[in-house]
Amino acid sequence: MTEAPLSDDELERYARHIVLPEIGGAGQQRLKRARVLVVGAGGLGAPVLSYLAAAGVGTLGIVDDDTVALSNLQRQIVHGSTDLGRPKVESAADAVLRINPHVAVERHVLRLGAENAAALVSAYDLVIDGTDNFAARYATADACAAAKTPLVAAGIGRFDGWVTVLKPYETNAEGHSNPSFRDLFPEAPPPGLVPSCAEAGVVGALVGVIGSLQAMEAIKLVTGAGAPLVGRLLIYEGLETRFETIRYRAR
Repeated sequence: MTEAPLSDDELERYARHIVLPEIGGAGQQRLKRARVLVVGAGGLGAPVLSYLAAAGVGTLGIVDDDTVALSNLQRQIVHGSTDLGRPKVESAADAVLRINPHVAVERHVLRLGAENAAALVSAYDLVIDGTDNFAARYATADACAAAKTPLVAAGIGRFDGWVTVLKPYETNAEGHSNPSFRDLFPEAPPPGLVPSCAEAGVVGALVGVIGSLQAMEAIKLVTGAGAPLVGRLLIYEGLETRFETIRYRAR
């Protein structure tokens, strides 16, 4: 099937991408064709959705069952004061379309779990996990592994966070299977061990750092630029401004 060419508006909008040899016109076309599912329209989902919309990802699916609360606004920058009480999916979709009217938005006002993850994931080329609980993370990761869909996973603490890319259905350069999410986290921490943002607090700009890194990995995966964080865990510690990369393997 013949691809629709980039319009004059799109050529100007994405000019700084197209001039990059690692992306170019072909990479921008891949972004336009891509279908990316963002699970969670909160702290991590906000920068992910903003930068992928600006980058020209053709279709963004948004999954969230929550509504906008005043305490969200310190970090969840796709929502504003006028969105209080609205479904996060709706206010996030409005923000995406304000950034880039060329993006199609698919709204999923629901909580992702083991019972619906497979059906959701199967409709997309790439998934980005911006959830804040291990039940949703395991459900998302298991569905992506089964569907052979790349997953960009992340988590945050008070001043720190991590990012990795999961493609356990492929092998690495040594011929070994890439690790899965369950290789990285064999079991969820006991209840109460990992406090929520409401309990422990979180600096708002932290989710911008980690979410932007997720968006960068997604752009690399779609366009083929660079080496994604497969088998590598990137850790950011904000108080001392330190990045570390840890390699991990399939068990």
